[in-house]
Amino acid sequence: MATLTLNGTPTHTCGELPLPGHATPPFTLTRKDLTEVTSVDLEGQRVLLSIFPSLDTATCAASVRKFNRSAADLADTVLLCVSLDLPFAQSKFCGAEGLERVVTASAFRHPEFGQAFGVTLTDGPLRGLLARAVVALDENGTVLHTELVTELTREPDYDLALHAIRNHHHPCPEDAQESTE
Repeated sequence: MATLTLNGTPTHTCGELPLPGHATPPFTLTRKDLTEVTSVDLEGQRVLLSIFPSLDTATCAASVRKFNRSAADLADTVLLCVSLDLPFAQSKFCGAEGLERVVTASAFRHPEFGQAFGVTLTDGPLRGLLARAVVALDENGTVLHTELVTELTREPDYDLALHAIRNHHHPCPEDAQESTE
């Protein structure tokens, strides 16, 4: 369990974020068209999970806009914005804002997502929603970087998350061949 604050008042999560260097927990989420997206579907691509309570809050909306702008140059990276908002609301927000780089995914059918990532809030006024966190994954689903934002009204450290994705070394077939010789 992690402790964070909401406007200075302590609140807690159900667990801890996965550790860098470890495999991401398997997950399933719901896309805006109500189909499922799984961690297996994302294999072979880098993934930046931006997890937050709700798009209906100013900080969450600002963070989705910022990731959409900041990550425009990231090839082979999926920017997955995850909340418990209904897929309809997520789609409406992104459409109204003209956000085309981020992919929204809802955990409304999959409470196990918040449990697996240790981000479900267990007390306080936002109990049951997801904490604000960022998890960067490489193309094999290995965790490169995590951040649990310790004050829910603050934005994550975009630069650290984007640095983890941008500076991750991608082994190429030549590297693998050289290491076996």
